[in-house]
Amino acid sequence: MKAVQTISDLAGKYFAVLVILIAIAAFLLPEPFLPLTAYITILLGVVMFGMGLTLKPVDFKIVATNPFPVIMGVAAQFVIMPLVAFGLAYMLKLPAELAAGLVLLGSVPGGTASNVMVYLAKGNLALSVAMTSLSTLLAPIATPLLLLLLAGQWLPVDPLSMFMSIFQVIIVPIALGFIVQKFFPTAVEKTITVVPLISVAAILIIVSAVTAANAGNVISSGLVVFIAVFLHNGIGLLLGYFTAMAMGLNENDRRAISLEVGMQNSGLSVALATAHFSPLAALPGVWGAIWHNISGPILATIWSKKPIGEQPANQELPSKTAASEIN
Repeated sequence: MKAVQTISDLAGKYFAVLVILIAIAAFLLPEPFLPLTAYITILLGVVMFGMGLTLKPVDFKIVATNPFPVIMGVAAQFVIMPLVAFGLAYMLKLPAELAAGLVLLGSVPGGTASNVMVYLAKGNLALSVAMTSLSTLLAPIATPLLLLLLAGQWLPVDPLSMFMSIFQVIIVPIALGFIVQKFFPTAVEKTITVVPLISVAAILIIVSAVTAANAGNVISSGLVVFIAVFLHNGIGLLLGYFTAMAMGLNENDRRAISLEVGMQNSGLSVALATAHFSPLAALPGVWGAIWHNISGPILATIWSKKPIGEQPANQELPSKTAASEIN
């Protein structure tokens, strides 16, 4: 198990590098990766099952004891990111499928990689985990409605079908993981070290499949999509921070909300785009998977070198690592 733990740690540490390498491989030699597109939804379900294995009731404790920053942070996430994506799609005059894909990336919940970034940035980890968990549970309702309102002009959106997709690919696997953890804690404890490694493998397969399906589109639209994702992420991080400041929250909470707002669950974006729109619409999610795992560590490193006084209680890195969910 020590060897598995070491490999999992290395995979989490160099996750962004692995994503870039597999994307390049799939771009240069797409044929072997194309059949993998049929397994994207299943693979994301595997990742979410891993999240369920690590989810604990204590993750929601802050919602009961100090709900204001959690609720306002999640509200900011589901307002800022979709609207910024909508504005950028118009400003950059993105084609319909790419515009809808960018709005989809902005409308999905936060990814658990942000939890690790908040920990490294010396932010409020409990707030970060609670925001990720709550936004994920709200996603079956929030994401389809946001897409219907903001992306329906570009592509037809079936909110009921999307609700069922999100419920099946997120809520069901998380619930199963939570149940398994509850009734078989000893078995889970013995095998939990392998979960991040399995998640990394699933994520890499998802990225490779979508990149292969978009090999031609990357050449024609890759740069403008990257610019859109780069701006979307940067504006989200900035507005998340200043929203928390406007709410009168302390520096710990500002850092947590900034990273939670700016970093999305790109894997869900890719899966939904592939299932309900087209492979081209999944391209913003692929770029998001790459760029979020570069910008997050950069910002976390900068913040980690800036002391902010007393740390919040229970600042312990959760078992959900950066590799436990595509972000």
